[in-house]
Amino acid sequence: MIIIVMGVSGSGKSTIGAMLAGRLGWEYADADDFHPRANVEKMHAGHPLTDEDRWPWLEKIAAWIDEHHDRNAVVTCSALKRSYRDLLRRPETRLVYLDGSRELITRRLVARHGHFFPTALVESQFRDLEPPEPDEHAPYVPIDEPATETVERIIKGLGLSACSLD
Repeated sequence: MIIIVMGVSGSGKSTIGAMLAGRLGWEYADADDFHPRANVEKMHAGHPLTDEDRWPWLEKIAAWIDEHHDRNAVVTCSALKRSYRDLLRRPETRLVYLDGSRELITRRLVARHGHFFPTALVESQFRDLEPPEPDEHAPYVPIDEPATETVERIIKGLGLSACSLD
């Protein structure tokens, strides 16, 4: 199984994804690592990505999923639009949507340091966001609780067993 942790920038994808993979003892990949330098520079300059910017990035993530289809893994990706998720979806994937308000996301981005994504792009993320539809079978997981509780909610919601950290 491959779990795709999705949501707007600032929703906690990297934190939750890494913690989830750690709790499950699974491989982990962060979608930020798949961005070409031009995308990172564009966002850092305060310009939102276009579909044309995103497709090559999404194709790299899809290729990673295909390479890991026979393993348990977690990958993060904003996957803002249904068409993006359709490109990533495979029989072995499960989608988890990290759901939070604009206000909470903005507060998180203001507090975040050392990341290329500026707070000014929050509106573009919410403008592009197409939350998962019921037929996508993606649990909506609220992000207003501690990350450890969010991870446990995901594990229980997907009916998985976590590794012991003892």
